[in-house]
Amino acid sequence: MPDYAELVRYDVADGVATITLDSPHNRNALSRQLLGELLERLARAAADEDAKVVLLTSAGRVFCSGADLSEAASGAAEDGPRAIVGLQRAIVAHPKPVVVRLAGPVRAGGIGIVAAADIVVAAEDADFALTEVKLGLTPAAISLTVLPRLTSRAAAYTFLTGERFTAAAAVEFGLVTTAVGADGLDAEVARVCASIVTGAPQGLRETKALLARPLLAAIDAGADDMATLSARLFASDEAREAMLAFLSRKS
Repeated sequence: MPDYAELVRYDVADGVATITLDSPHNRNALSRQLLGELLERLARAAADEDAKVVLLTSAGRVFCSGADLSEAASGAAEDGPRAIVGLQRAIVAHPKPVVVRLAGPVRAGGIGIVAAADIVVAAEDADFALTEVKLGLTPAAISLTVLPRLTSRAAAYTFLTGERFTAAAAVEFGLVTTAVGADGLDAEVARVCASIVTGAPQGLRETKALLARPLLAAIDAGADDMATLSARLFASDEAREAMLAFLSRKS
């Protein structure tokens, strides 16, 4: 077992494997440790006979702040894009339905997790932003799942402006399944998961695979190109300067 605090927790009850992002110090940024633990927990859920559905959630309101810029800015970005592609693929290819619960903000790379999931339930006051353009980057690695979800107009607007958009807009754009009041979020997530649990294991597995087929094909076709593009941009002088300036403002 690791001798450091875990960043991703795993619990199972009533047929639901709950995977909780719990890295408050960096707002659940996609660090190497968090990515590794999240992939391990997904594999654990796949093999867990007590689980029929996987629920991805966060311990605090922030679901994910995107890539860990402190790692990327220090020159550790080469493997990051491929790891993020691999995480999205693991969610799309998972043998069990994956539901995401969003209580609050999601940024950049975190939106790739949202797009890879089967069903997404968000609080109405959750908000989203694809902020890569502000840092001299592009949402390359996550475009593999995000572009198939969004309308072309929504993709152009959100990718090029980097502006925040609401949960209601995310539903309209095709990124989120449903948005509910914050006080009804947990009840709606529980209802959706309980409904999925009533499905037969073979039916759930084969239906998930049927739904995932075109998205998996898109990921596999574009994975190398998008990971290479993302790594090149993260390593550029313009992006490094922007990331360092952003981290300096935060500190």
